[in-house]
Amino acid sequence: MRVYPPPPPPRSSSLLFIFLLLLSLPPLPILARPFVLVLSQDDLKDVQNDDASLLESDSSWDDDDFGGTHVKPDDELDPGSWRRLFEPSTTPISSSLDSYYTAVDKMISASTNGDARLMEEAAAEIETAANTEGDPHARSVLGFLYGMGMMRERNKAKNFLNHYFAAENGNAQSKMALAYTYSRQDMYEKAVKLYAELAEIAVNSFLISKDSPVIEPIRIHNGAEENKEALKKSRGEDDEDFQILEYQAQKGNAGAMYKMGLFYYFGLRGLRRDHSKALMWFLKAVDKGEPRSLELLGEIYARGAGVERNYTKALEWLSLASEHGLYSAYNGMGYLHVKGYGVEKNYTKAKEYFEKAADNDDAGQPKAFYQLAKMFHTGVGLKKNLPMATALYKLVAERGPWSSLSRWALESYLKGDMGKAFLLYTRMAELGYEIAQSNAAWILDKYGERSMCMCMGESGVCTDAERHQRAHSLWWQASEQGNEHAALLIGDAYYYGRGTVRDYERAAEAYIHAKSQSNAQAMFNLGYMHEHGQGLPFDLHLAKRYYDQALELDPAAKLPVMMALASLWVRKNYADSFLVHVIDSLPEVYPRVEAWVENVIMEEGNATILTLFVCLLTVLYLRERQRRHAVVAAGPQEPNEHIVPAAR
Repeated sequence: MRVYPPPPPPRSSSLLFIFLLLLSLPPLPILARPFVLVLSQDDLKDVQNDDASLLESDSSWDDDDFGGTHVKPDDELDPGSWRRLFEPSTTPISSSLDSYYTAVDKMISASTNGDARLMEEAAAEIETAANTEGDPHARSVLGFLYGMGMMRERNKAKNFLNHYFAAENGNAQSKMALAYTYSRQDMYEKAVKLYAELAEIAVNSFLISKDSPVIEPIRIHNGAEENKEALKKSRGEDDEDFQILEYQAQKGNAGAMYKMGLFYYFGLRGLRRDHSKALMWFLKAVDKGEPRSLELLGEIYARGAGVERNYTKALEWLSLASEHGLYSAYNGMGYLHVKGYGVEKNYTKAKEYFEKAADNDDAGQPKAFYQLAKMFHTGVGLKKNLPMATALYKLVAERGPWSSLSRWALESYLKGDMGKAFLLYTRMAELGYEIAQSNAAWILDKYGERSMCMCMGESGVCTDAERHQRAHSLWWQASEQGNEHAALLIGDAYYYGRGTVRDYERAAEAYIHAKSQSNAQAMFNLGYMHEHGQGLPFDLHLAKRYYDQALELDPAAKLPVMMALASLWVRKNYADSFLVHVIDSLPEVYPRVEAWVENVIMEEGNATILTLFVCLLTVLYLRERQRRHAVVAAGPQEPNEHIVPAAR
């Protein structure tokens, strides 16, 4: 899905001009359902306020993006977060939460070891803390247990109620879960309020000059296989490429120094954030003449990240950055003038800086989306559009501190702890993250059958039915948010009756959804269903069209498409023949043939014998076919006519 740049806005609103220009940044998918955002003049509203006074009157400009006194650390922005268990902090946490964290720790350990008894004990302690002590964070986790059907019956009503009361009492992750639930049901009035609140929290943790990546969401698979290339880049200091980069930095390479600073400052490539190391590398890079480090140094001093906060130094570094053509630094300078940090408040000058940043398309995507979402939400500058506002707010909200779940899940996966990775991705999936939904489902499909203990069901280790049902549910959610591989697997689930009742019509609907995203496998499947009249009308012409389209999209599909087209030819020319019955029986025979191939044919020597045997059968078939054609060409013969062999 693409977000197209809008037409030029009315000259009466320079502030609107700033935000609309931000849309020329690289596009992001912003709604689960396919659509194209095109802003026309009808969407725009003429704002009469003077630009400077609008800056002063708009409370959103009072958001302190530098980590001012009212901005809280992540543990407070995301109360009840599991960060304490994965990233021990020096920040003191109320002892009243000790029992809650003890129970969650047991739950995580149980998922690692596949210990059903320990998981039940943890679930009981969480339920006690939620219902008896009224702990909102325990109530949030209890809602998660009911939603997934872990040591409790799967119950959507109890899942919703627990998240509702947890959110009412300040649990941010329950707010994310509720907002996602509302948006899935098109209840945008409720969803937009929650996502707006969560997006504001996320924005407060972003950078001065551009947004903070915070967490790199990594898709651990690329469909059917593990995404080895992406995972290789997430192994932190153990990664060979990182070690080479570190060596180059130590030898004085300015570019390598800058990258080292970035990795440690943002916590990229599987590294833990380390502001002190980031500051060290950025300073070294500046000494070597690397200008890109300047704006990050301005950010560090403005936020007081790994160094005492100093707004005067921040402005100095940002000014130097802008002199070197890093125009995104103007955004930070604008905010310093809005807040009067290290400089006298000056809204007119701030406006000039914001315009310079916007004119160079480098003002920071999530902040731009946040302001655009506010405009769609309130109807200021643009026509009110709650579905659009909800989608944009969701994009920003997903960058909040709760996204740390992704980091811990990936670390667990890379260490081979599939149970813990699955638990964390599942928790994140409930908050509406498509990548987490996809990753959790993939882990379940890939490792669940071999290690059933990684999946906890209603009364212990998942049954086969529970595992299929859970994977089906996760893939379905990912499919709703535009994941074409998920849509394909949903079709397979309905087609084969895995985790759900067999339903060819719903399978066809899922394949059509995947096909709309130009998925070759989905097109092949639709051709097959048309060929056999399963869930779709029997239509050999449409079947051929889908097979041809599958080949056009994916040349690697040449062999199966050729076989499918051969099947179509046989079905068209020899309807109801023995050969057609053989072809139709193949889906039932295939599993037994596959087992035979694995157990017998693949033994040493057998494959060669089988190949020769198949070649012999092929030769005999072709000779017989040639003989029949010769007989037909010769025409009918008289009964007593002697046939004289042709001379050789």
